[in-house]
Amino acid sequence: MKNLIRIPALLLFALVAAAPCAYAQDDDMPQLSADRIKEIKAQRSAYLTTKLSLTTEQAQSFWPIYNEFDAAREKLRKDMRGLHKQARDGEGGPTEAEAKDLLAKGLQFKEQELALERTYSDRFVKNIGAVKTLQLHKAERDFNKEVIKRYRERMEERRGGRQGGPSPGEGR
Repeated sequence: MKNLIRIPALLLFALVAAAPCAYAQDDDMPQLSADRIKEIKAQRSAYLTTKLSLTTEQAQSFWPIYNEFDAAREKLRKDMRGLHKQARDGEGGPTEAEAKDLLAKGLQFKEQELALERTYSDRFVKNIGAVKTLQLHKAERDFNKEVIKRYRERMEERRGGRQGGPSPGEGR
């Protein structure tokens, strides 16, 4: 299973697509090819299927719902990143009126994301039950943590090793 998670692009994907509070600048993020994104999604699917112990029947009905949810969540987060890019790109920063507008739009995106979570959580509960729905949320968090950990390790390797000891959050 470790080999499924070691792909560096997987790390990048989770940072961009799965962390709603992590608003990385688009300029800082390398672009992923469509093939790489498909590969990452396949690995995430394998990881989630294993963690959820889905039967064949459950998997057949679960994945279309999950893929629909993931596409909607991805689109919403892409729109949110666009909003943050808009806020960063203005000369001299936004005016007071523009800042108020951006704050209101940001809250609207968060409300939309919460509504999306509620809708699909209900669908997941009907499809795979409440226990496995909770397991799904945990598995996604665990997957994202592993991705972030691997990403940090990869970045340290590229920098030529550690400078100044462990990074914050590392248990040493």
